Amino acid sequence: MLHIVDDEDVIRDALEWLAQSRGLSARGYDGGQAFLDALGAQADPDGECILLDVRMPGMNGIAVFDQLVARGLLARLPVIFLTGHGDVPMAVDSLKRGAFDFFEKPFNDNQLMDRVEEALARSRDAAASGAVRERLATLSAREREVLDLILAGNMNKVVADKLGISMRTVEVHRAHIFDKMQVKTAVELAGLLK
Repeated sequence: MLHIVDDEDVIRDALEWLAQSRGLSARGYDGGQAFLDALGAQADPDGECILLDVRMPGMNGIAVFDQLVARGLLARLPVIFLTGHGDVPMAVDSLKRGAFDFFEKPFNDNQLMDRVEEALARSRDAAASGAVRERLATLSAREREVLDLILAGNMNKVVADKLGISMRTVEVHRAHIFDKMQVKTAVELAGLLK
């Protein structure tokens, strides 16, 4: 989902149309507070990105960005600033603090949409990594030990010998690990955790 935060209707409409021409879902907001009020707690598995105007009445883009930084949401919601009044120090500061990119109006449509697609890909990767971390957190300490030995290429008998447990217990832990990690094979598990 591409979130377009700009106080100018014509800009929002044009950017929504441009996103849709690339097959991207887009939603416009007429100000920073409207966007923050609508922001959900769950990440979109297809990725999210924000096109954020710097100068808007009420809460400006920099204040919205500060809120996103404070909430630790930049990995989930990469920010691309849009401005007709940008300056080099503002752009450099924003990029140093984690903004994905900074475009001055007028901008090249294709270059902007290319960067949006890159930001969406980064957001998808962050969402997938977060989901894997959440699944890993459900494993018990013993399951983590078994997982590490499986990933090292050890067979069940070797895992059992190294941990001083029965092979049947290893098989049970292995089944629980596969279930919790939502995989069917050790190869799939290794690919998920690479």
